[in-house]
Amino acid sequence: MRRQRTHRTAIIGIGALALALLTGMGSRPPVIGVPAPPFEATDVEGRPAALTDYRGKIVLLNFWATWCEPCKKEMPEMQAAYEKLRDQGFIILAINFGEKPDPAGDFAHHGRLTFPILLDRNVKVAASYGVVNLPVSFFIDADGIIRERVFGGTLTAEGIERTVADIRAKHPQAPAAPVQ
Repeated sequence: MRRQRTHRTAIIGIGALALALLTGMGSRPPVIGVPAPPFEATDVEGRPAALTDYRGKIVLLNFWATWCEPCKKEMPEMQAAYEKLRDQGFIILAINFGEKPDPAGDFAHHGRLTFPILLDRNVKVAASYGVVNLPVSFFIDADGIIRERVFGGTLTAEGIERTVADIRAKHPQAPAAPVQ
Protein backbone atom coordinates (compact mmCIF):
# COMPACT_ATOMS: atom_id res chain seq x y z
CA MET A 1 0.00 0.00 0.00
CA ARG A 2 2.73 2.41 1.06
CA ARG A 3 4.81 1.43 -1.98
CA GLN A 4 1.87 2.14 -4.34
CA ARG A 5 1.37 5.57 -2.78
CA THR A 6 5.08 6.41 -3.19
CA HIS A 7 5.01 5.21 -6.80
CA ARG A 8 1.86 7.25 -7.54
CA THR A 9 3.36 10.35 -5.90
CA ALA A 10 6.53 9.97 -7.97
CA ILE A 11 4.54 9.65 -11.20
CA ILE A 12 2.44 12.73 -10.35
CA GLY A 13 5.60 14.69 -9.50
CA ILE A 14 7.32 13.74 -12.75
CA GLY A 15 4.17 14.60 -14.71
CA ALA A 16 3.90 18.00 -13.03
CA LEU A 17 7.56 18.75 -13.76
CA ALA A 18 7.16 17.73 -17.42
CA LEU A 19 4.02 19.87 -17.75
CA ALA A 20 5.80 22.87 -16.19
CA LEU A 21 8.71 22.55 -18.62
CA LEU A 22 6.49 22.04 -21.66
CA THR A 23 4.29 25.01 -20.87
CA GLY A 24 7.22 27.31 -20.20
CA MET A 25 6.84 27.48 -16.45
CA GLY A 26 10.38 26.17 -16.19
CA SER A 27 11.69 29.45 -17.62
CA ARG A 28 10.91 33.00 -16.69
CA PRO A 29 10.22 35.39 -19.56
CA PRO A 30 11.05 39.01 -18.88
CA VAL A 31 8.23 41.03 -17.38
CA ILE A 32 6.48 43.83 -19.22
CA GLY A 33 7.77 47.15 -17.92
CA VAL A 34 11.36 46.00 -17.29
CA PRO A 35 14.46 46.41 -19.46
CA ALA A 36 14.77 43.92 -22.30
CA PRO A 37 17.62 41.44 -21.80
CA PRO A 38 20.59 42.60 -23.88
CA PHE A 39 21.96 40.30 -26.55
CA GLU A 40 24.39 40.05 -29.41
CA ALA A 41 23.85 37.92 -32.50
CA THR A 42 24.86 37.76 -36.14
CA ASP A 43 22.63 38.20 -39.14
CA VAL A 44 22.36 35.64 -41.96
CA GLU A 45 25.34 37.32 -43.68
CA GLY A 46 27.50 36.97 -40.56
CA ARG A 47 27.38 40.66 -39.55
CA PRO A 48 27.17 41.34 -35.80
CA ALA A 49 24.14 43.04 -34.26
CA ALA A 50 23.15 43.87 -30.71
CA LEU A 51 19.89 45.04 -29.19
CA THR A 52 21.69 48.16 -27.97
CA ASP A 53 22.38 49.09 -31.62
CA TYR A 54 18.68 49.96 -31.89
CA ARG A 55 18.30 52.10 -28.75
CA GLY A 56 16.11 55.08 -29.62
CA LYS A 57 13.85 52.99 -31.87
CA ILE A 58 10.78 50.93 -31.11
CA VAL A 59 11.82 47.31 -31.65
CA LEU A 60 9.61 44.36 -32.51
CA LEU A 61 11.70 41.36 -31.43
CA ASN A 62 10.25 38.23 -33.05
CA PHE A 63 11.39 34.65 -32.37
CA TRP A 64 10.66 32.31 -35.30
CA ALA A 65 11.81 29.29 -37.33
CA THR A 66 11.37 28.16 -40.93
CA TRP A 67 9.58 24.97 -39.80
CA CYS A 68 7.00 26.96 -37.79
CA GLU A 69 3.81 27.51 -39.81
CA PRO A 70 2.37 30.27 -37.56
CA CYS A 71 5.76 32.02 -37.77
CA LYS A 72 5.67 31.95 -41.56
CA LYS A 73 2.11 33.29 -41.53
CA GLU A 74 3.20 36.35 -39.51
CA MET A 75 6.14 37.30 -41.71
CA PRO A 76 4.20 39.07 -44.53
CA GLU A 77 2.24 40.98 -41.89
CA MET A 78 5.46 42.03 -40.19
CA GLN A 79 6.97 43.07 -43.53
CA ALA A 80 3.92 45.23 -44.36
CA ALA A 81 4.12 47.00 -40.98
CA TYR A 82 7.88 47.43 -41.35
CA GLU A 83 7.52 49.05 -44.77
CA LYS A 84 5.00 51.51 -43.36
CA LEU A 85 6.81 52.34 -40.08
CA ARG A 86 10.56 51.90 -40.67
CA ASP A 87 11.11 55.58 -41.48
CA GLN A 88 9.42 56.50 -38.19
CA GLY A 89 11.92 54.95 -35.78
CA PHE A 90 10.65 51.35 -35.93
CA ILE A 91 12.70 48.20 -36.50
CA ILE A 92 11.92 44.50 -36.58
CA LEU A 93 14.56 42.04 -35.42
CA ALA A 94 13.52 38.53 -36.42
CA ILE A 95 15.55 36.05 -34.40
CA ASN A 96 15.73 32.64 -35.99
CA PHE A 97 15.45 29.88 -33.41
CA GLY A 98 18.36 27.43 -33.68
CA GLU A 99 18.70 27.06 -37.45
CA LYS A 100 21.69 27.44 -39.77
CA PRO A 101 22.12 30.60 -41.87
CA ASP A 102 21.05 29.04 -45.20
CA PRO A 103 17.45 28.06 -44.35
CA ALA A 104 16.82 31.36 -42.55
CA GLY A 105 18.46 33.43 -45.29
CA ASP A 106 16.66 31.55 -48.07
CA PHE A 107 13.32 32.07 -46.33
CA ALA A 108 14.02 35.80 -45.91
CA HIS A 109 15.09 36.12 -49.57
CA HIS A 110 12.08 34.27 -50.99
CA GLY A 111 9.71 36.10 -48.64
CA ARG A 112 11.28 39.43 -49.65
CA LEU A 113 11.88 40.30 -46.02
CA THR A 114 13.87 43.50 -45.64
CA PHE A 115 14.20 43.68 -41.85
CA PRO A 116 17.20 42.12 -40.09
CA ILE A 117 17.16 38.32 -39.71
CA LEU A 118 19.38 37.35 -36.78
CA LEU A 119 20.56 33.86 -35.89
CA ASP A 120 20.28 32.27 -32.45
CA ARG A 121 21.98 28.96 -33.27
CA ASN A 122 22.44 27.90 -29.63
CA VAL A 123 19.10 29.48 -28.53
CA LYS A 124 20.77 31.50 -25.78
CA VAL A 125 18.91 34.67 -26.77
CA ALA A 126 15.62 32.76 -26.79
CA ALA A 127 16.41 31.34 -23.36
CA SER A 128 17.07 34.82 -21.97
CA TYR A 129 13.57 35.79 -23.13
CA GLY A 130 11.97 32.60 -21.78
CA VAL A 131 11.01 31.41 -25.27
CA VAL A 132 9.86 27.78 -25.37
CA ASN A 133 7.15 27.98 -28.05
CA LEU A 134 7.15 29.79 -31.38
CA PRO A 135 6.34 32.36 -32.49
CA VAL A 136 6.62 34.89 -29.71
CA SER A 137 7.26 38.61 -30.06
CA PHE A 138 8.26 41.42 -27.74
CA PHE A 139 7.68 45.12 -28.34
CA ILE A 140 10.51 47.15 -26.82
CA ASP A 141 10.29 50.93 -26.50
CA ALA A 142 12.98 53.46 -27.46
CA ASP A 143 14.46 53.26 -23.94
CA GLY A 144 14.83 49.47 -24.10
CA ILE A 145 11.81 48.65 -21.92
CA ILE A 146 9.54 45.71 -22.82
CA ARG A 147 6.03 47.09 -23.38
CA GLU A 148 4.13 44.15 -24.92
CA ARG A 149 4.44 40.39 -25.50
CA VAL A 150 2.50 38.53 -28.20
CA PHE A 151 2.25 34.74 -28.49
CA GLY A 152 1.17 32.26 -31.13
CA GLY A 153 1.13 33.69 -34.63
CA THR A 154 -1.42 36.44 -34.03
CA LEU A 155 0.55 39.43 -35.33
CA THR A 156 -1.10 41.49 -38.07
CA ALA A 157 0.16 44.63 -39.78
CA GLU A 158 -2.71 46.59 -38.26
CA GLY A 159 -2.05 45.16 -34.80
CA ILE A 160 1.64 46.04 -35.03
CA GLU A 161 0.78 49.59 -36.13
CA ARG A 162 -1.69 49.96 -33.22
CA THR A 163 0.82 48.66 -30.69
CA VAL A 164 3.55 51.01 -31.96
CA ALA A 165 1.10 53.94 -31.80
CA ASP A 166 0.11 52.95 -28.24
CA ILE A 167 3.76 52.77 -27.18
CA ARG A 168 4.39 56.22 -28.66
CA ALA A 169 1.31 57.65 -26.95
CA LYS A 170 2.11 56.20 -23.53
CA HIS A 171 5.90 56.65 -23.75
CA PRO A 172 6.51 59.86 -25.70
CA GLN A 173 10.29 59.44 -25.65
CA ALA A 174 9.78 57.01 -28.56
CA PRO A 175 10.49 58.93 -31.80
CA ALA A 176 7.48 59.69 -33.95
CA ALA A 177 9.36 61.59 -36.67
CA PRO A 178 11.61 59.95 -39.24
CA VAL A 179 14.99 58.95 -37.85
CA GLN A 180 17.93 60.07 -40.00
